[in-house]
Amino acid sequence: MSDATKAGFAAVIGAPNAGKSTLVNRLVGSKVSIVTQKVQTTRFPVRGVAMEGQSQIILVDTPGVFSPRRRLDRAMVRAAWTGAEEADAVVHLVDVRAELAVQDGHATGADRLGVEDSRTVIEGLKKAGLHAILAVNKIDGVKRERLLEVTKTLYDSGAYNEAFMISAAKGDGVDHLKTRLAALMPEGPWLYPEDQTADVPARLLASEITREKLYLRVHDELPYAAHVETTAFTMRKDGSARIEQTIFVERDSQKGIVVGAGGQTLKWIGQASREELNEILGYTVHLFLHVQVHETWAEERGAFEGLGLDFDA
Repeated sequence: MSDATKAGFAAVIGAPNAGKSTLVNRLVGSKVSIVTQKVQTTRFPVRGVAMEGQSQIILVDTPGVFSPRRRLDRAMVRAAWTGAEEADAVVHLVDVRAELAVQDGHATGADRLGVEDSRTVIEGLKKAGLHAILAVNKIDGVKRERLLEVTKTLYDSGAYNEAFMISAAKGDGVDHLKTRLAALMPEGPWLYPEDQTADVPARLLASEITREKLYLRVHDELPYAAHVETTAFTMRKDGSARIEQTIFVERDSQKGIVVGAGGQTLKWIGQASREELNEILGYTVHLFLHVQVHETWAEERGAFEGLGLDFDA
């Protein structure tokens, strides 16, 4: 067994809601990406750092690949493909339940879109000359013969060089995938300290945690177009942090939803975000939230640059 260290990048791509963020969090062993019921939650590539033996795997949780309709969508899809093209290994995560629902004729609109987006990924991989690892996800409760049927159909597309069947949520098969990714990493020094689990600036992490709580609380009522920006992040002499954030929405009616009756919804979002930030950052956070109506935030260069996205994609 070689004592040489390895380090490299593994991009996780797939349709929105395939479970990419859940898989990255599972591989890392701690939370680095937000997870909500809302599709297209991940808006920019998030790097999680996973250790396996002498290998350091920098996992790139990419935005979902889907048919873009607006500038933000185009930038997100471009970021996903850039992450894949620059990686040492690519994992294409596929929701097996959506695939089976379409086959069996009882698919929801989200299922059909997910399968269409997965086919877009396959064509994109072939066009780019990339061979990915196929990871068939959400296998718990699905009969083995059906799993094998879906896996073979996808594998025969010619976009993959190996396949795994996993449950990102429960962990089934994930250790085998992690071992394989570790073996694929090139030899070289580790890129991050051994105990570091993510490469996300604290200001951006704070914004993402609050956005997660926002969608967890009002995901049915609030459209996709909401944005959280950390406007101030100040360390205090007592070791705590004062964080000020603005939640941008596009209409007055959306502001009312976020604030809630008597401010109770905004209070819940702030408390939930503050509690998680205390735990993740390891120090006390004093969080102050504001809600602002800004109809065109998703069309302004500054918002893209803050997320590390290409405004001109």
